[in-house]
Amino acid sequence: MIENLHEKLKKGELSVRELVNSCLMTAKEKNKDVFAFLEIFEDLENDIKRAEQMFKENQATKLTGIPIAIKDNILIKGKTCSASSKILENYKATYDATVIEKLRTAGAIIIGRTNMDEFAMGSSTENSAYGVTKNPLDLSRVPGGSSGGSAAAVAMGAVVAALGSDTGGSIRQPAAFCGLVGLLPTYGRVSRSGLIAMASSLDQIGPLTKTVADAEIVYDTIAGYDPLDNTSISNEEAKGHVEKTKLQASDGKIGVPRSFLKDLNKEVAENFEASLNKLREAGYDIVDIDLPLLKYSLPIYYIIMPAEASTNLARFEGMRYGPRMEGENIWETFMKTRQLFGDEVKRRIILGTFVLSHGYYDAYYNKAMN
Repeated sequence: MIENLHEKLKKGELSVRELVNSCLMTAKEKNKDVFAFLEIFEDLENDIKRAEQMFKENQATKLTGIPIAIKDNILIKGKTCSASSKILENYKATYDATVIEKLRTAGAIIIGRTNMDEFAMGSSTENSAYGVTKNPLDLSRVPGGSSGGSAAAVAMGAVVAALGSDTGGSIRQPAAFCGLVGLLPTYGRVSRSGLIAMASSLDQIGPLTKTVADAEIVYDTIAGYDPLDNTSISNEEAKGHVEKTKLQASDGKIGVPRSFLKDLNKEVAENFEASLNKLREAGYDIVDIDLPLLKYSLPIYYIIMPAEASTNLARFEGMRYGPRMEGENIWETFMKTRQLFGDEVKRRIILGTFVLSHGYYDAYYNKAMN
């Protein structure tokens, strides 16, 4: 889809302004029912002119002039970034996240910020402080979460692609619910600088698109080493990993964790087996494998994620970050301010504080990290 639009823009069959205006019209029309966007940007004139100039000067990339939506936990300079929380309701970003800088350099047009589960805590986009996002394919259903707004924006045709963030499925699950392609990049390949963290050792930014080819184009644009992110993988290191893991049909083996697949829906299982047969026909060796630690993955996740979330959200206490709800003393001010968090966020803070508390730190958090 991006390739086709790029060719039309390049040949003059379609202008950047026409494409952006079409997407804005769809966004405004369908957002009333779907509520994918918290904010649709109006001040796009400079971005449109710059993209058009890039085409005139033969400097356009595949993303030049392409409308994109951004999850509300990724900083866009001068725009509100609330993480769908009342506690960040009036926060305006003072700088661009690294992924936003890269999209701007590529000439992409960012048309709005999308709804999400508050601080990315949820799997349905029902936990936003500003309202529930619905699945554009069926308004009686949820779009998944926590990047449900980004997924819905793409699925309803308001944008060609969107960025979400994934900690434990928050790109992949809404992509599945909305019939899209969602990519969780390898940790460290996409900079987290400018992403409001939920669980720092798990969070990653990635694309939501309609095709695999589109996901690759967006990923190639936003990936790469960033000195602002100390968990970022160098390009040389990443290239080395890719070379080591490249599959050749002559000697390639693909492992299938059968124990992980036992509860699949019948139709999904049939599609999965059909895909395996295509790989066999292409010359690959399909081998059943066992992942003995897989059964511990969920309990490990539900220790590490709330522990890190509790630590990251400790800064919002009415003294240094966010709004201040005045009380009669410091303790009361602290308590009143933190009541701005939603119920799901409070639950995870309490769980995270518990597993990090004296007497439980070694038994839970350290064991999970090991």
